[in-house]
Amino acid sequence: MLDGKTIAITRSKDDASAFISLAEQNNATPIALPTIELVSKGEKIVDEFLESISKHAPDYSVFMSSKAVNLLFDTATQVGKLEKLQLAVANTNVMSVGPKTTIALENQGIKVNHQPETTFSSVGVGEEFTRLNAVGKKVIVPRSGAFTPFLKELLNKIGIDVMEIHLYDVCAFRDTTQWNGFRELFSQNKVDGVVFTSASSVRGFFDIMSKDYGKNELLENLAKLSVVSIGPFTSDELKKFNVKNTVAEVHTVAGAFDAMKNTLTIT
Repeated sequence: MLDGKTIAITRSKDDASAFISLAEQNNATPIALPTIELVSKGEKIVDEFLESISKHAPDYSVFMSSKAVNLLFDTATQVGKLEKLQLAVANTNVMSVGPKTTIALENQGIKVNHQPETTFSSVGVGEEFTRLNAVGKKVIVPRSGAFTPFLKELLNKIGIDVMEIHLYDVCAFRDTTQWNGFRELFSQNKVDGVVFTSASSVRGFFDIMSKDYGKNELLENLAKLSVVSIGPFTSDELKKFNVKNTVAEVHTVAGAFDAMKNTLTIT
């Protein structure tokens, strides 16, 4: 058990509900840290997506996050084009990166045809397309402006034509009053662990914390606690900041929590 342990996760309280439940079930104290916020490209994203589907006739649409799903479909609802969007997406084979994104799509009335079995990341999507023998197929991917070229390059190597649609940018969360309690505990070395859930959240964490801590102090304090990354890209981003971390074997919040539980039990 994690009796009395304090564990933070780089997500808002709403997005961290599953993590909070797991922590409380294990008698730990969870802290939700909203590290990033989305800056939409505006109403034009719906027309850009619809026009791209009409022009390029993709065989697959691939959704890499629940945030991208909700932003695209919510914007379509606001501009009165939800049914058009639903039909356009339904006319493709829909692939989701993982369970949370699948649920978001289903909530928007979209049937998901494919999802990686265990590796919920770009790598898992690549493995799924390899299994489908999708050479020569066309794919559309609506996503963040902060994405890396890894997925596109991976699918290109498989022989898939990829079009990425830029829906939103990511910036550090601006209202950091929710961080006050964490800052106080962090300064007193009373935080036992932090789970980082994306490369963007790593950058957001350092942007926010660097306003109150010097680089050396921040790294020294982080070195005293357990740091878990949800997957390899998040881990690589942490390494750029010289932060040692444990990568979750299963790239989900539950998998990251299990990794945190293991590291804190060992220590």
